[in-house]
Amino acid sequence: MDSFLQAAIDEAKKGLAAGGIPIGSVLVLDGKIIGRGHNQRVQRGSVIHHAELNCLENTGRQTAAIYQRCVLYSTLSPCPMCSGAALLYKIPRIVVGENVTFQGPEAYVRSQGVTVEVLQDPTCIQLMRAFITARPEWWNEDIGV
Repeated sequence: MDSFLQAAIDEAKKGLAAGGIPIGSVLVLDGKIIGRGHNQRVQRGSVIHHAELNCLENTGRQTAAIYQRCVLYSTLSPCPMCSGAALLYKIPRIVVGENVTFQGPEAYVRSQGVTVEVLQDPTCIQLMRAFITARPEWWNEDIGV
C-alpha cells in the first residue's frame, strides 16, 4: 500500500477514535508529508472541518508555488467544498482512497487540469461503509443530505 494513503487512513482512524467521521487526508510535497488532518465536524461542531480542509489548515500558510508542487491524499473522494479548495490553491494531483461510498465532483476537477487517481482501497471502503451503517444521520449531515 502507498505509505501516503496509509497516513491518510491513520488520520481517518484517529477521527473515528475521537468520535468523529473516519475520513483522513495528508498533503505531500516532494515526497514528504507537510500536513495531516481528519474530519472534525462532529468534534469541533464545525461546518467546514472536512478532512481535506482540516489538513490544509494544519499545513499552515504556504505560498502558491508550494501548493502547486503538492499531492493531496484523501481516504474519500473530496466533496465540492474540498475540491474547490484544491482548485483554488492549484494542487495538481489528488489521490483518492475510494469513491464507492461517495463521489465528489471528480469529472469537474479533472476538467480543470487536475490529475485525480482513485484507488478503491478496501480499507477505505470498509471504514466508510461501517460508519455509514452505524451513524447514517451524521453521514447525511456531512454530505448535505
